[in-house]
Order: sequence, then structure tokens, then C-alpha cells
Amino acid sequence: MDEGLIARNVKALRIKKGLSLEELSKLAGITRGYLSKIERSHRAPPLSTLNKIAITLGVQLSFLLQETTEKIKDNKLLIVRRDKGKKVITKGTLYGYEYEAIAYNKPGKNMEPFIILPTIGEEGNFKHEGEEFMYVLEGTHEFKYAGKKYILRRGDSIYFDSGVPHSGRSLGKPRAKILSVIYSYKR
Repeated sequence: MDEGLIARNVKALRIKKGLSLEELSKLAGITRGYLSKIERSHRAPPLSTLNKIAITLGVQLSFLLQETTEKIKDNKLLIVRRDKGKKVITKGTLYGYEYEAIAYNKPGKNMEPFIILPTIGEEGNFKHEGEEFMYVLEGTHEFKYAGKKYILRRGDSIYFDSGVPHSGRSLGKPRAKILSVIYSYKR
């Protein structure tokens, strides 16, 4: 996926909503400089940051991943075939996680499902509103939550309040592959 598309969508929606950089940054709880950098970038920021921006703009996170930011029809059912999710590779970001949005074009949803490939070695640090469920599909994942470390292996799962700082990384090879479902209270 073109990570620059995400940046363009953020800017287009901000302008469409009539918000300045200053206004959106304050509402989203990020600095004006960081928001400006996101809009000018060809790299996507962490999903936790994108989620804050999406909530502030009144759209779902997956809306920022779409080729077009025009409203799409409300569907009751969505099937996404194997290898048809939207890949968001954030190797240029601080954490180097790879994400695949697997229900990116379903409007009106409260949950955002992703396949996540955390980096080996460096860990990402996240905090965002809502709740999150993770299921380890492959490999071993070191998960830290509220200062405590947990080792999750294939078949293990964890459900948590994502408003609490959390982080994770792959341990060894193969790289961990995780099904993550993020639930947002706001729709």
C-alpha cells in the first residue's frame, strides 16, 4: 500500500472538515509539528496515532487506508479474500511494524481487525482508546503491559484495555504474526 496515500487522506479530511493543523492537533492530542510531518510524509505513523486522528476526524481508522475518501455504501456483510487486505508497511516509522488491514472497506464498524508483524528486537510503544484483542498465529511475541512482560506463543491470546501503555516485539524466528482486533468506543 502507498503510505503516502494515508498522509494525503489525513490532510484531505482535515481540510474537508475545515480544521487547521493547530485545531486538529489539539483535538487529537498530538503536536502541530508532528501532524504537519504526518501530512507531508510518505510514511505512515503508528496505528495508535492514526487511530487518534481518525477518531478526531469522525471516521474509522480504515477510512484513512482507502484509495478514495468518498463515502462508500453501508454493507451488512464484508468478505475479504486471502491476500486482498490492505498492507501498510511502516518500515520507515520508529517501530518498523507491518500491518495488513483485513476489513478496511467495511463502513460503520466498531472493530478494526489487522494482521500485525512486529519487528524483531526493537519494540513499539502504544496507547490508544478502546480495547484490543490479540491472537498469535505464528512465532513468539513478547508483550509488555503496564510494566509487566508476557511471552505469547502460537495459539495464545490476550485481551486488554488499550488505553494502558503497551508494547511488543517478535522474539526469534519466525517473526511473530498476530491477529489484532481493536475496538473503539466511538463510532
